[in-house]
Amino acid sequence: MIKHNSVLQDQAAVSVKGLRLKFPGEENFVFKDLSLSIRKGEKVLMLGPSGCGKSTLLQVLGGLVPQVIEIPMKAEEITVPDSRGYVFQDPDTQFCMPYVDEELAFVLENRAVERERMLPRMQEALARVGLDSGKLDVPVDSLSQGMKQRLALASVLLLEPEVIFLDEPSALLDPEGRKRMWQAVWDAAEGRTLVVVEHRIEEIADRMDRIILFGPEGSIIGDGSPEWIFRTFQREMQQYGIWYPGVWEEFSRSLENRQEEFAGKKPTNPAPLLALRGYTGYRGDRPLIHVKELNVYPGDFIAVTGVNGAGKSTFLLSLMGLLRFSGQYSLCGASMEETAGEGRKRKKKRRPPSDRIGYVFQNPEFQFVAETVFEEIRFSLKAEGMADEAETEAKARRFLRSFHLAGLEHRHPYQLSMGQKRRLSMAAAVVCGQPILLLDEPTFGQDARNTFAILEYCLKMKEQGTAIVMVTHEEEIVQQIATRVWEVLDGVVTERPPAEQSAEAEEMRVGT
Repeated sequence: MIKHNSVLQDQAAVSVKGLRLKFPGEENFVFKDLSLSIRKGEKVLMLGPSGCGKSTLLQVLGGLVPQVIEIPMKAEEITVPDSRGYVFQDPDTQFCMPYVDEELAFVLENRAVERERMLPRMQEALARVGLDSGKLDVPVDSLSQGMKQRLALASVLLLEPEVIFLDEPSALLDPEGRKRMWQAVWDAAEGRTLVVVEHRIEEIADRMDRIILFGPEGSIIGDGSPEWIFRTFQREMQQYGIWYPGVWEEFSRSLENRQEEFAGKKPTNPAPLLALRGYTGYRGDRPLIHVKELNVYPGDFIAVTGVNGAGKSTFLLSLMGLLRFSGQYSLCGASMEETAGEGRKRKKKRRPPSDRIGYVFQNPEFQFVAETVFEEIRFSLKAEGMADEAETEAKARRFLRSFHLAGLEHRHPYQLSMGQKRRLSMAAAVVCGQPILLLDEPTFGQDARNTFAILEYCLKMKEQGTAIVMVTHEEEIVQQIATRVWEVLDGVVTERPPAEQSAEAEEMRVGT
């Protein structure tokens, strides 16, 4: 039974004492006798490894658990603010209405705002988060994931709550979008309480009053100013794979010291694994993506960049045949049949792309088909024709270990944290060893340990001749890891010249 303590409510904006929580069917507690308090007006970052319970704790403090999300828990005392706004890690879980204007109007209606005053407020909220006011009358489902993340924040800004809870609010945003989003947050949080779960610490740590640092078992190992936390707990942050200032530079140096391990051996004059000529990708009947000529070769590591909504995910979906395309498309030497001239009628395809391309969706939940983590991996292997049960089980367990999912075999994929879901979607996509991997932001929501593990896996596959095509907003991946860069601008996919890539990388390094 949870007791609401009036003394705590007077002194703190958010607090919990003696929290015990665990998921049904699990032996171990997520939190055991956890206590913390956040003062009114305080700006707090909750930092820790992926899967340690940060998002769950944010939902407890925001009153979603157990009032909306039923998870067994109890606490001696808890303070949940009456006025609160929440931005979810997965923007698809945020919305109540089908259209953007209806979603924003829903917030204003609940605040009893007069109808004639709604439109300018909605337009202002969209502008603050970097969304065009022309997006008001469009379906929410037509937005990219990054644009949905901005819309989620806009709805919270309209709410004007006393306490703002943000769960990885910048994970899917392009660099300019992150800058706009955080400025909107700082403006809105003036005089309010802000509680944030975020891995991109370099953009927010110096604006925080306090960091609460968690270990892998959900216990608090440090609580204090950002400067004190980063100075005092660097060893623990390295041990548990938590983001800290300078960790990218350390990873870069480690790659330089292991150049031979990831060097790879490209064949002389290799044939392209994937070739596009006069290619167009569609959403419904709308042509959205255009390619004049692009090739993917064995051992490529191509970063696909562009602002939110540019069409990067649409591009990958069309390459997988999940969206309509037209033009010349050759895959491992075989021609993918063009769409017939008018309408949506297709010519018969010779082979599905999935037997030559491993694909990771931007939203990992779109990918899952099995009831447990273990069966999710086994499903991919069986779909590719692996019949030997012992071999299938051994390989599945090996990949679960490689992607730091061992011990979670029996969980339903939807019961994982977002970072764990992303790693499961990655493991299920690459387990069959296709020669091309299309990865849509595979590192979002990951701690440092798992980000670097994913990148090292990709580099090892690259060394063996696999081609990696990765949509990413992570500048360090573009600068330090990718061998080529494709940019999506105004619906056109082009390759940035190497000189331009090097000059931009050098400019960004000097700028920092």
